[in-house]
Amino acid sequence: MDTIHLDVALAVAWLRAAAASVTAETDQLTRLDAAIGDGDHGVNLARGFTAVAATLDGAGPTAVGDVFVRAGATLISKVGGASGPLYGTAFRAIGKALPPGAASADLADLAAALHAGLDAVRKLGGAEPGDRTIVDAFRPALDAFEEAVAGGAALPEAAASAARAAGEGARATVPLTARKGRASYLGERSAGHQDPGATSTWLIFQALADVTAP
Repeated sequence: MDTIHLDVALAVAWLRAAAASVTAETDQLTRLDAAIGDGDHGVNLARGFTAVAATLDGAGPTAVGDVFVRAGATLISKVGGASGPLYGTAFRAIGKALPPGAASADLADLAAALHAGLDAVRKLGGAEPGDRTIVDAFRPALDAFEEAVAGGAALPEAAASAARAAGEGARATVPLTARKGRASYLGERSAGHQDPGATSTWLIFQALADVTAP
């Protein structure tokens, strides 16, 4: 495995691993969402990522950015609720930020693309760190990834750092009061439950760590 680039095959493997993880954790994501929302996060996201994996079967994209653009478009079209537009927009932004037509991207390019994905999520949802959303896992994951890359880390180490930070960010949502989304309607009663969107964000970053692990 090339440890300093993300190529098409690895991007596809990442998304397939994310699909498998989200599917395996569907019930847990549903339980988390049922406590503070309408309980459909797990089912919706599993359906969407299953569709993403299907779109990458056979003759897939030849440019690494196109992998994520296709994934994003699929999530937007297949996933209901807020998670489809949010994750779909993030992946589309990631894909569009990668070098056009390139078969691979180096780690600096990938960090910049992840930054574009986070910016797209924040713009669409209006969320800030501490609002108890996807951002609370995505932001620390990106920070950890960028720090690792700046320190000379290869992709496996940078991905593992991002996954650990995303997991910590997701767990840190437990005491927070939701300020965005359906959970915000509960006010202080939303505290005490881990945010499902932050949790699925951790699963996605963990999938990258898994497929790049030595």
